[in-house]
Formats: sequence, C-alpha cells, structure tokens
Amino acid sequence: MNKLTLLALLALGSQSLAAQIVYGMGSEPTSLESGNVNDTGSALAQAQIYDTLVGFKDGTTTPQPGLALRWTANSDTTEWTFFLRQNVKFHDGTPFNADAALFNLNRWWDAADPNGYRSAGRDYQSWGRAFNGFKGDAKGTVKNIIKDGPYKIRFVLSKPYADFPQVIGSAFFGMASPTAIKKAGALYGTPQGGAVGTGPFTYQSWTSGDRLILKANPSYWRGPVKSDQLVMRFIKDPSARLNELKAGAIDFTADLNPDSLAAVRADSRLEAVLKPSFNVGFLSLNISNPYLKDVRVRQAIRLALNRKALVDGFWGELGSTDNSFLPPALSWANAKGVPTQTTYDPAAAKKLLADAGYPNGFSLDLWYMPVSRPYFPTPKPIAEAMAADLNNIGIKVSLKTEDWAAYLEHRFKPGFDMYMIGWTPGNGSPLDFYSAYYGADVSKDSNYTPPILDALILQAQATTSRPAQAKVYAQISQVTYDAAVRIPIVHSKPLAAKVKGLSGWVPSPLGTESFAGVLKP
Repeated sequence: MNKLTLLALLALGSQSLAAQIVYGMGSEPTSLESGNVNDTGSALAQAQIYDTLVGFKDGTTTPQPGLALRWTANSDTTEWTFFLRQNVKFHDGTPFNADAALFNLNRWWDAADPNGYRSAGRDYQSWGRAFNGFKGDAKGTVKNIIKDGPYKIRFVLSKPYADFPQVIGSAFFGMASPTAIKKAGALYGTPQGGAVGTGPFTYQSWTSGDRLILKANPSYWRGPVKSDQLVMRFIKDPSARLNELKAGAIDFTADLNPDSLAAVRADSRLEAVLKPSFNVGFLSLNISNPYLKDVRVRQAIRLALNRKALVDGFWGELGSTDNSFLPPALSWANAKGVPTQTTYDPAAAKKLLADAGYPNGFSLDLWYMPVSRPYFPTPKPIAEAMAADLNNIGIKVSLKTEDWAAYLEHRFKPGFDMYMIGWTPGNGSPLDFYSAYYGADVSKDSNYTPPILDALILQAQATTSRPAQAKVYAQISQVTYDAAVRIPIVHSKPLAAKVKGLSGWVPSPLGTESFAGVLKP
C-alpha cells in the first residue's frame, strides 16, 4: 500500500468517525410508539424519528410550522384547521397527507380504532392527559377530527382551547407511517417492530439495555441532517455518563450530577451546557393511604422537608426551590397568597402529626426513580435525605424502587404511598404542568380529584388573554398548595455537557430537541 492510498483511507476513516454522533441517555425509552409515552426520555428519542404538526423554535417554547404549514381558529377557538405540508414522505417512502395524519390522530383519540391495539396494553396516556380523555368521554376536549381535503385537517372541540396548537405540537404526538404501523401491528414501537416517521433520523436497531441506533434521513424535508448516524446509549448513572464523555465514548449528554459542573469546566476537552430551567421535581402523596388522607399529615410532611438544604446540597447553583408547581419563568401564574419561600419547621410538623392523632408517627414507603431525570439527577441519595427529614418527626420511611417502565406503571396501579417524580412540559403553558398531574383523568396515583380543579383547568383552557389566564391559574395555585398532595422540591437547571467543538446542539426548555443539526468536530 503506497503512502497516498494510506492517507486517503485514513481520511475516509476520519470522516466516517466524525459523521457519527453518540448521545448518552439517562434512561432507555419505554416505547418508540408516538402518542403512547408520557416521559421526556422516550419523547427525546422519538423527536429524532418523528415530526409533529406544530414545532417550536430552537431553544424556546414559541410555536412554529412543523408538518402543518399554518393553522387557523374560529372566533371562540372551538375549531382549529391545520393546513398540512405537501411532498413530505415517511421513511418507508409512503406519503404524509391528511389521511396519514387522521390515521395517527384516530388511533390516539378513538378507543375503538382497531389500529390502536389497546387490547395489547396501549393506553395513550399522553392524549388522555392533554385532551381530558378520549372520543365519547363527557369531559373530552376533542369532539371530532375531520379531513377537509387531501392536506387539511379540522379539529372540532367541545370547549374553547386557545393553546391547542402548542399542545398538539408536543413531542408525544409525532406522526408515524400508517403502513409501518399496520405491518408491525402490536409490535410497533418496540425493538422488534421498529418505528417509522418523517423526522431527521431513521430507525436502524434498538438493543434493550444498551443503545438505539438511528441513521440520517437523506430526504429530510427540513434539509440535510449534519451527522450520518446517531447512537443513543442508555447509561443510567450520571457519573458513568460523565466518565464516558471524558473517555470520548460519547459526544454529548445531559442530566449530569449538578456537583459535576466544576469537573466539566476543569476539563479542557469538554464544555458545560446549562439547559433552561423549565421543570419541577416533586414528592407525590397518595391520599388513599389512611395516614395521608389527612391534610394535616401532608402539611406536616411539607414542613418536615428541609427543601432549601436539599437543593443547596444536591443542586447548588443549578437549582432553586419554592412552593410553586410552576418554574420561575411562569411565576406570573402563581397565587399571591402562596408563600414564595419554603418553610422548614420540624416542631410545627410534629404538632400537626399529633393534632392528626399520630403523636408517635407511623411508617410509609417512599419510592424513588431508578434513573436520573432533569429534575432528579441523583434520585437515591435525594430520597435518603428526605427519608432522614421525615424520620426526624417520627415518620419511618422504607425506600423502594424498581425498573423505570414498571415504576411509571405501578405508581397508578397498585399505587405508591409516596414517590418521586417530575415534569418537563411538552409546551410553554402553565396548563401543561397542572393538567399533567391534576384533574380526575391524571390523578390515579394521588387519588386527589376535587371537582373544583377540573373546572378551573377547563376554564384556564378556554381563556385567551394573559390577565384572565393569570386569575384562573392563581386559583389553581392556591388550591393545589393548600392540598399539599404534590410537594414541589426543585426547579433545576439541568447540567449537560459535550465534547469541545461539537456544534448545532440547542437544548430545548421542553427537553425534546432534534439532533438534526448536531455535528462532531
């Protein structure tokens, strides 16, 4: 082999290596079936494969055209018409049009649709949460979905909904190929069935417990994808992800331990990326538990948790704590009667327990997530610290966890006494925080379903002006604070990192950005 040939081969190898990007994920997707997940880890993976009707401008919560070029509403926002983009194809070569959009929408919305495969365990939680149920439900937001032409879809709503475009634009509602779904059947979205969308990357393989491999879509309608291949490796432990980044085994990652910031900044090969703070991590209480049924007990738990010390200790400068379910960016929607500062008062907590009839305390289980999330990057030690605080007032805590998919399922049935969870929204509205965890349709984990909250959430949904919205959200803020069922712990600024020189990564406040523009140096 002569020198010129060797140099050419080396250059080719270098180009091939640079064309692959490797992302370190904190959790494995529970599914790649659009509409059938409710966690941002799965949604992030899906955002590489699918497009939604409405997109969001990079790094913001501002809606922009996606698979719909534009949308219009009638005067009271009870009907929304979406004008779809033409000449877009799914990865399998089949066309995206109104028929394809209607196929996807119907399988999420209509429990009787045979293509929904509900008998195989599909429940489409994300649709039910976003739109107050499904077809035929008395409180359901969507009354009808109509094809008005080959590239036009009209939604007829049962009530006004000013933020409907942002909600339908959530990464949970990516458009999938009807042909691929019919071909894979109930296996669609699994490692065996694959996934087919219109997005920047096409599905290649999914090795459970290891990685998801995606290939650039050569015909992506938005334009060329910068990297030839995207590998999403599943690395639960944030310290392990950082070590892999330092070793060059991955190129970028997120949800690192906040105390790793100094180590990232000290490494000349790495760059820290501080993602926008637009989330909430909280402790959820189940009022079907006989102890937790009493609001005084729930308030005692809130007073017993030294939330400021927790956040200072585990998040440092990358976290804040207050009494709001909403992040600081949405503070305009908080009630003035809810104290901003958290209160730590073990003596008052003990008195509340005694007043409730439990002067000697009792025992409860506290479930912590087995994976790192943007709001809880190190769940186990945080749970241990909370357990210690509760033990100080006589509540003896047993810590428990299980596989992530089972955790998400079992919090509803059979249910947990207390568990750690959080939320990064699918859009920028306060409603997306509240409607994810308050209201009869999404409260099977807490069993807290006062009718007033359903009514207020529907009222917020129909309100258009900011001052009117603020009044409704203030009422929701006060009711939920008084109930002490979901106790806010942290609003984090998730720590991400990348190899120096990696370009084109613009993290979204919503946690589900596309990696189409990411390129390794």
